[in-house]
Amino acid sequence: MTRITGCRSSGDATLETILDFGESPLADQLLDTSELSGEDPKFPLELVFAPSSTLVQITEDVPPEILYRGDYPYYTSVSPGLVDHFTKGAHQIMERKELDASSLVVEAASNDGYQLRVFKERGIGVLGVDPASGPAKAAEDAGVDTICDFFSADVAGSIASRGKRADVVTGNNVLNLVQDLADFTRAVDEVLAPDGLVVLEVPYLVDTIDKCAFDNVFHQNTTYWTATSLSRHFARHGLHLNDAVRIPTFGGSLRVYLGRSPDPSPAVQALLAEEHERGVDTFAFYAAFADRVAAIKAELTEMIRDIRARGDRIVAYGAAGGMATTLLSYLDLDDSTLDYAVDINPHKHGRYTSGSRLLIHPAERLAEDRPDYALLLAWNFADEIMRQQSAYTDAGGRFIVPVPQPRIA
Repeated sequence: MTRITGCRSSGDATLETILDFGESPLADQLLDTSELSGEDPKFPLELVFAPSSTLVQITEDVPPEILYRGDYPYYTSVSPGLVDHFTKGAHQIMERKELDASSLVVEAASNDGYQLRVFKERGIGVLGVDPASGPAKAAEDAGVDTICDFFSADVAGSIASRGKRADVVTGNNVLNLVQDLADFTRAVDEVLAPDGLVVLEVPYLVDTIDKCAFDNVFHQNTTYWTATSLSRHFARHGLHLNDAVRIPTFGGSLRVYLGRSPDPSPAVQALLAEEHERGVDTFAFYAAFADRVAAIKAELTEMIRDIRARGDRIVAYGAAGGMATTLLSYLDLDDSTLDYAVDINPHKHGRYTSGSRLLIHPAERLAEDRPDYALLLAWNFADEIMRQQSAYTDAGGRFIVPVPQPRIA
């Protein structure tokens, strides 16, 4: 691991600790049966605040080749809700920016091509960049040209050297995963046309804190953004935050629009003013969040302990993602407390979660096996999941929703 001793945006050495999760397993690292005899790798997970930039970040970098190995099991297209969301997002981009067959849309961390397909269907040129070979191959198979690599200044330079610049550079839930912010921002600048549009979606830290969604902190998520920190970071590199829209994905996110010329919309101005009023640029805002996290941990631990004391069975719904990994690790929940896990992603079935060692089954097992409770680790999709699992709840099954307030549904 690499210890980060300064702000990832400004480089300033002053960092203030918000939460220390101790040693935690890596999200989305699933185990085969043959790997169960060894120790699961765990790494420090500490959340800090940088006053100079207002950026919130973690202090350790796990090598990318470990985080995003070839069998990385995250495929966006398995979530109907996300596919619908990003399809609408693509149409909204096309409403803002006139695109045609001569245009190019470049997506950083394009996964299985879930959004670029929408542009391609309109006859618009597309190019994805993603380091995970499994999702990248799925994108290629779907007809989306994809470079299997990290979106970096070198890769962007290679694209630009072909004589084509991007009319749109987009990235969904990727800026927050970037370890080297300066390199990523140089990459955007390198590949972006002079009048190009940058569209990024990031989990919105204010929503994360308002919902006390501490399980959004995991090793892939190196940075945690507000409009204030986004504006300061990109302005330092000659790009300007010109519009922002709050959206519901991942427990609350921001979709931001950036360009080379400053033209902040009333929405951006209002959001920056609101954040300043709430104290987002001060450490006190984050210290209060840490206190609330401790209270949720105590309440949820007691709830689960009481359920188990009655002899009732609990399983986990939503396996191996960042939220699941952090919550299970922080609460110290494993196969001695939870019987197994279920997930709709077929790439995870038959494997085990790291750290907690839960065997992952198809989601249909809930209705078949009828455990008394399912701990809803993917709580940000609670409504969608409970509709999908109506056969389970109709048979008497209950969901434990851990965040933002532990409750039984």
